[in-house]
Amino acid sequence: MNMLECHGLTKSYGPNEVLKNVSFSVGEVGCVGFLGANGAGKTTTIRILTGLARPTSGVVKVAGLDVTKEMDQISHVIGYCPQHPAFYQDMTGQEWMHWVGGLFHLEKKIIRSKTEELLKLCRIYEAKDRAIGSYSGGMKQSLAIAQALINSPKVLILDEPVSALDPMGRKDVLTLIERLKQEMLIFMSTHILDDIERVADYIIMINSGKIEMSSSMKQIKEDYIQPVIEFQLEQQNTKLVALLKERHWVEECIETENAYQVRVNDQQIALKELPCLITESGGVLLHYQLSKLTLEDIFMKVVNA
Repeated sequence: MNMLECHGLTKSYGPNEVLKNVSFSVGEVGCVGFLGANGAGKTTTIRILTGLARPTSGVVKVAGLDVTKEMDQISHVIGYCPQHPAFYQDMTGQEWMHWVGGLFHLEKKIIRSKTEELLKLCRIYEAKDRAIGSYSGGMKQSLAIAQALINSPKVLILDEPVSALDPMGRKDVLTLIERLKQEMLIFMSTHILDDIERVADYIIMINSGKIEMSSSMKQIKEDYIQPVIEFQLEQQNTKLVALLKERHWVEECIETENAYQVRVNDQQIALKELPCLITESGGVLLHYQLSKLTLEDIFMKVVNA
């Protein structure tokens, strides 16, 4: 069963159409990276998936339940961590978790055990008796993820979960996501593409309210991630650029002063012929390496197409 489904989803605020015929569906487990620039429609989509906003038109389902008709049931199968979580600052972390558990009408014994389990999982157990107002930004984000898990959801929706974290906090959250995605569906919106490249199994790209790409990470790598040779010369070399444009194995050559990026369609031929062309053109090589297009490169190509 698909855990998340959108078919022909639109959302308008007056004359402003924020979402335009958005359609996608994703399965039962794994991590979905929901990518888009600021203002692309990510948060609006998430607000509809979580019942915080209603669609103008279209069908939206979570775990087979319609968000416009069965939200009471949906609230028991999703966990939600907003981009800017809000807390009662005078509560301790433990008190907050107990309060949230009560909202789901969980038994007190289950609330206590889940609180201990989740605060340890999110690495803030040692601060459980401290007021939330004294927590760092990273600790508050970890508490938000812990609270989103207290009802044992089938779908965990994360809106920019690592944008406010330092490198160590980001690493901890991503490690947690890699663990959790084995047993639930994680729908994670972000603009930090390096993080998505690490944890996501499926990618959805949205741009100006429209879905530009919906594909597995494996398929994206097969379709888009071509070898790129990066090198730097002692000085700019227009003769080399002309020679490269004549070669069938060159897809694209980007020149920035004396630094070059050459995207190729045949890695073996390129690695054999490119050094010869550099020598032939009179270039003096300072740096040379083989890399691959990143998810960020692909995103820029898709949204700027």
